[in-house]
Amino acid sequence: MEIGGAESALIGLLSNLDYSRVNVDLFVYDHRGEMMKYIPDEVNLLSQIGEYSMIERPITELIRKGYWKIAIARLRAKLQHRRLIKQISEREKKMSDGSIFYFVADCVLPYLPKINDGKVYDTAISFLTPHAIVHEKVSANKYVAWIHTDYSKVYINSKMEESVWSSYDNIVSISKGTSDSFLSVFPSLRTKIVEIPNLLPAELIYQRASESVPSEMDFDGIKILSIGRFCEAKNYDNLPYMAKILKGKGLKFRWLIIGYGDKTPIDNAIEETKTSDCVIIIGKKENPYPYIKNCDIYCQPSRYEGRSVTVEEAKFLCKPVLLTNYPTAKHQIEDGETGIICEMNNQAVADALYNMATTPHLLAKLSENLARIGCNNSSELERFYKLVES
Repeated sequence: MEIGGAESALIGLLSNLDYSRVNVDLFVYDHRGEMMKYIPDEVNLLSQIGEYSMIERPITELIRKGYWKIAIARLRAKLQHRRLIKQISEREKKMSDGSIFYFVADCVLPYLPKINDGKVYDTAISFLTPHAIVHEKVSANKYVAWIHTDYSKVYINSKMEESVWSSYDNIVSISKGTSDSFLSVFPSLRTKIVEIPNLLPAELIYQRASESVPSEMDFDGIKILSIGRFCEAKNYDNLPYMAKILKGKGLKFRWLIIGYGDKTPIDNAIEETKTSDCVIIIGKKENPYPYIKNCDIYCQPSRYEGRSVTVEEAKFLCKPVLLTNYPTAKHQIEDGETGIICEMNNQAVADALYNMATTPHLLAKLSENLARIGCNNSSELERFYKLVES
């Protein structure tokens, strides 16, 4: 339960459920991460199981703690993944972030015990990939798996994955764009798709957003914010180049980045563009909401997204949003009405940000439209209940 979009989406779903209507057991592979404490009290958190908690731990730790079978399986997965990487194109390699986890799941599966053995659930939900584990290790009458990403932008081993997805009764997609990209890879699974957008934990967001204003927001210029893991998808390696163009236009601004991962490409770009005065890497923040509440513009310059949770959170707090024109962007905002969508290049992002920052009535219009729409999760919740109760 590290900080992340899927983890926030899970907390959103669990926070919105009516527990007089459903009973929920939650199994978390490893009981760590900042989001653990936001699991609602009504949820029955199942005990941690040693073998599962070692799935993503360093192999040296596995050996030290005596999990030899898991360690050997992990090494086998690493070798299989390396062979794959050698066989695919340079373009596919750039899209292969996270592909090793399918090999890990496949290799460790025989050595994992059943989850809550002896209990048969009405519905078992695998909320995050790899999905093979829930289907094989949980007994249930119905199985549901979640999609969180744009499948047209990630490398997958379709033969390995299709058999896993096919084993599920339903597949939940978080947006139409996410459905379309998934079905472009797995067209035979169309009848299994159910669309349920991510749900937001409204009360929790309001409560956390009201905490003290971060010191980095004490600035009398335009405050731009981006949130997300430092990875290929988020395009933050290009963000300093966008800032350099914006700086050249004479705008007084500060662009804050909240997230975690390898920040070396961003640091290098900041140094090259000499934008350390206006691009600030905040790092990981357990509570990003005061930053969202106090920014002027929320910008997601991504190469691709499924349905960005942070974009939904920014909209919920009525912040003007700028998105690049990735395939699912138009399913999150209406261009010119609830946000702005621009072309996916550095000049276009800088131009759009400058236009927004220097057009106060546009920012006010976007915020007012978002406030009018508000947050109503009732229809999405009913779709979820229908899914698990049918």
